[in-house]
Amino acid sequence: MKNVNFPMLLLAILVIILFALVGIAIAFRSLWLILLFLILGFGTFAYGITLKKRRK
Repeated sequence: MKNVNFPMLLLAILVIILFALVGIAIAFRSLWLILLFLILGFGTFAYGITLKKRRK
């Protein structure tokens, strides 16, 4: 059985939550929240990818 990398798992869950918040912001029709959560989601996603590349 493989070991679970908990920091990366939590980072992935955070990205999923941020993109779900984009959907909620769309439902509220709030442009500022949509942009905020999109930028935070993509930024967190890019940070996770750079962490993964540094480990290899």
